[in-house]
Amino acid sequence: MNRVYVCNCFGVTEAQVKEHAENGAGTPRQIASACKAGTDCGSCVRRIQALLGRGACPSHDLTGQGKSVRAEPSELRALEEAA
Repeated sequence: MNRVYVCNCFGVTEAQVKEHAENGAGTPRQIASACKAGTDCGSCVRRIQALLGRGACPSHDLTGQGKSVRAEPSELRALEEAA
């Protein structure tokens, strides 16, 4: 079995992070609460974000395409109503 470690400080593997995510941990803070990954040196937090699908910064992607990253008030209301 090939183990890919995400957090060397606490020996947390990629599979463990994914398992916690499948069980409802959706943020690096929730992953930290579940297994301590990201709570010591912090070097694994970006990797955890990437595993959770939060690695990219959408505003950077949009500005690179010449698109506005600001939402209109009507768009914000629609998002709030949908939530």
